[in-house]
Amino acid sequence: MSRIGQLPIPLPSSVQVQIEGSRVSVKGPKGELSRDFDQDIVVEMADGQLLVKRPTDQPRHRALHGLTRSLLANMVTGVSEGFTKALELQGVGYRAQMQGPNLVLAVGYSRPVEVPPPPGIEFEVDGTSRVLIRGIDRELVGQVAADVRAVRPPEPYKGKGIRYAGEYVRRKAGKAGKAVH
Repeated sequence: MSRIGQLPIPLPSSVQVQIEGSRVSVKGPKGELSRDFDQDIVVEMADGQLLVKRPTDQPRHRALHGLTRSLLANMVTGVSEGFTKALELQGVGYRAQMQGPNLVLAVGYSRPVEVPPPPGIEFEVDGTSRVLIRGIDRELVGQVAADVRAVRPPEPYKGKGIRYAGEYVRRKAGKAGKAVH
């Protein structure tokens, strides 16, 4: 049995779940998320918890069992608490600022790069070198963070660029230099 799939998902009192066949809708204080799951996987609600069950032990069903449970748990956490990803800018003159809802990055290009937030995502700039990306959909928060990081990924020689908070960037030595005679 899937160890992840067997775990029940506890529901906070502020979260309501609606199950219609293979479609599950989760509503909480931060917003509402809904998703279609595979028809073979059964989602049930019992005693204030969500349970995910699979019909057989086929490899496909075993894989979907844990996946479905993880996605549901992320939906419940998202509508009750939300998700946050932090990015750091490193480099001389690299800075971030807000312009209305848009994030404006000055990261060494000839012009600043403007990043509009997709629906359900909000940016926050902490200081000038830290960007917080918030939302209720974990998948979308991670994708937007990856897109912002891709504007100027950290380079291995000086470490300049946009990196996730706490990300370790392996450094290279660079040129050895010309020998002096």
